[in-house]
Amino acid sequence: MDTYFAFILLECMLAAGIIGMNLLVCATVYLHKELRSITNYLIVCLAVADFGVGALAIPFSIVLSMEYTLCFYVCLFLTCFPLVTTQFSILLLLVIAINAHLKIRLPNSYAIYVNKRRITFIVAFCWLLSCLIGFSPMMGWNGFQQYVDSNRSVAISIPSERSVSVLGHGLPYAGFLSKVYFSIKGSFNNSDIHGTHLGRCTFTSIFTPEYLVYFIFFTCTLLPLGIMLSIYIDLFRIVRGHFMAHPLRVTKWGEVQLAHTLLLLVGIFCVCWIPINVINSLGLLCPGCTIYKSLIRLTVLLSHVNSLANPLVYALRKKDFGLALRSVFFRYVLCWPILKSCRRKSKVYPKA
Repeated sequence: MDTYFAFILLECMLAAGIIGMNLLVCATVYLHKELRSITNYLIVCLAVADFGVGALAIPFSIVLSMEYTLCFYVCLFLTCFPLVTTQFSILLLLVIAINAHLKIRLPNSYAIYVNKRRITFIVAFCWLLSCLIGFSPMMGWNGFQQYVDSNRSVAISIPSERSVSVLGHGLPYAGFLSKVYFSIKGSFNNSDIHGTHLGRCTFTSIFTPEYLVYFIFFTCTLLPLGIMLSIYIDLFRIVRGHFMAHPLRVTKWGEVQLAHTLLLLVGIFCVCWIPINVINSLGLLCPGCTIYKSLIRLTVLLSHVNSLANPLVYALRKKDFGLALRSVFFRYVLCWPILKSCRRKSKVYPKA
């Protein structure tokens, strides 16, 4: 079987699984009011980001793998969106780690500092920050010159003085029929404008290696992951001290198990996302090295697996969440097409 065909097939299967599993997570918390805790609220937000990966990021990835000739700004949006969902997942994992740390370190005053209103504000801030980071190339930090230089067969000569910022001097393409107007010296006809921005759309043709490695990997990925690791180290140090002093209460032990689950999520994220960033770093530090396309596709698939792994971890590691997840699946997914009365007979899922 051709490796590219296998890549497309696996991406489609992953997208279907990611969409279904993360919708199931959201539905489970919605239907089970006893699961509506702060931690599960954050987990639902993470599921929404993972849903975005399955619904949009993976289809965009498939389009990029086909290396179509597209307008620069269409290609720019296709490549920027996955950065938004990835960055939001990182920031949300950091918020979840801080929440677990506060819950164990400050058990008596936790409810004073943490409430749903503040968490909602923090989640909204994470979305805003993720959009600023992910769409920063639209404000000029992109490989426009590299994009057209590498596609001379479809791109005409470039005006010497122009701003390549989308937000600063023009409007981004909203689709293939949109027009982009630039503030430049001289006048250019419509074919000049469109021809100048056509090129072969790939992930590496849009972003510079320095942007991917120094900003996205080192600053926006490794730094938050390092903070998370230090938080969990301190958290388990506190737990170990309490356990040595006196046996933990059942409720406290449940929080410790939750901390283990959350740490596992961070570990899975690292396993799934570090390889593709290592490939990007290799491209910067060793420009002459040969990186096979099959290896790149494998790391892309691995990064998308993370969005499917998260709900599976909830189901396997959190007993109450897993039971609720399975009950919703059997009653609302498998039972509904076969026996329409099964949903009416169910009295297990009150809505708040």
